[in-house]
Amino acid sequence: MTISRDSSPPHPQVHQVCLPPEATTFHKLKHRLREIFFPDDPFYIFKNQNFRTKLVLGFQYFFPILQWAPSYTLKLFTSDIISGLTIASLAIPQGISYAKLAHLPPIIGLYSSFVPPLIYSVLGSSRHMGIGPVSIASLVMGTMLGEEVSFDKDRDLYLQLAFTSTLFAGLFQASLGLFRQLINYLWRFFFFFVLVPLFDICKTPYGHPCSFTQILGSFSRSAVNYNAGAKTIVSNIVMAAMVLVTLLFLLPLFYYTPNLILAAIIITAVIGLIDYKGAIHLWKLDKLDFLVFLCSFNGVLFFSVQLGLGIAVGVSVLKIILHITRPNTTVLGNIPGTQIYRSINCYENALREPCFLILSIESPILFANSTYLQERVLRWVREEEERIQENGESALKCLILEMAAVTAIDTSGIDAIFELRKSLERRSLHLVLVNLGGTVMEKLHRSKLLDLFRSNGLYLTVGEAVADFSSSSLWKV
Repeated sequence: MTISRDSSPPHPQVHQVCLPPEATTFHKLKHRLREIFFPDDPFYIFKNQNFRTKLVLGFQYFFPILQWAPSYTLKLFTSDIISGLTIASLAIPQGISYAKLAHLPPIIGLYSSFVPPLIYSVLGSSRHMGIGPVSIASLVMGTMLGEEVSFDKDRDLYLQLAFTSTLFAGLFQASLGLFRQLINYLWRFFFFFVLVPLFDICKTPYGHPCSFTQILGSFSRSAVNYNAGAKTIVSNIVMAAMVLVTLLFLLPLFYYTPNLILAAIIITAVIGLIDYKGAIHLWKLDKLDFLVFLCSFNGVLFFSVQLGLGIAVGVSVLKIILHITRPNTTVLGNIPGTQIYRSINCYENALREPCFLILSIESPILFANSTYLQERVLRWVREEEERIQENGESALKCLILEMAAVTAIDTSGIDAIFELRKSLERRSLHLVLVNLGGTVMEKLHRSKLLDLFRSNGLYLTVGEAVADFSSSSLWKV
């Protein structure tokens, strides 16, 4: 559908498009690094504070226990001790079961429920997190290590591989924390992911090395902890104390625990991993995410855990590449009675502007997608000209690119816009750029490409572009 110029709202005032303020390379780099590494501005709490207060706040930030410990009361401890005993009753059999799932001695599973909760109680910020081994990590470790060496044939080598893998997992996660927020979480990751494995890889009183066994926040344990009325992380300390008592005095009693009971715990945990409601939700929400799930599920079910996860990662990477290299473009139309332009596919009352093709580009223009965008825009132009010819409407004269979503552009993207402009000129069509961001504006200005659009090709809004271009002398050509 189209609208005539007579039915359009009054022409808006045309505002001048300005370049962003000048800034040095150092200030740009400083601002960019701050946005990358400190999005939550962790140093805000230190502003306008004296040195002593800054020191206290600093210790409280890295050691959250200092925030709530001074105000801890006996009433809170009563709730925490009940919840701690409750999750201990769950953590002890789970620790033994998950150790067997990873083909490790049961004592290792118990030590994994003892040391890490103590470390987390000092460095952790969640009040209800239940720390300990989890089924999926134990399953992955047991499957992958079992393909290299048999626990029954060479126990020492198997244990060494288990300890080494968990140590490197901790180091890897620590490095991710380092790069994620350079200083913000450095010490927290260092203590939690490096020192905990180092503390655990030591000789226990029974002469067995203790493994980290991929300590994570267990969902089931956290839910039980919350429902049991935990008020603070002291509940984890109580749990660790009960596990220690078990290790020192009660361990012989668990030696004769029937495998049937341990198998029931493992089966319960594995069944909990099958989230069919989540699969249905993925199917309704995003078919590509459902494809990732399907590939991972079938890979694990019919082949192996690592192959299934590898397939899922590969499909996820492919999905990201498709989003980058094949970004969305859509035709915009005018909402009658307004200067608002929206997708004609989403809004049935959005009407095409006669003689204009208005396209919205919904991604940065980079080397990975610049050629595709250039070809796709020219295809839009060709299809629009065919539609106009079939319906006997006014000839196409102007292409407007709405670039609010174009947050970045590189040299390949700049070249693509230049080539697109040349292609449109050969068709006697004008190219107009609308709603450019500051970074994009600056790069177009430095490349001298912006000078080609200053006279009649650069606007703040689509409405201003349509109104001003329609009344210009170029419209009558």
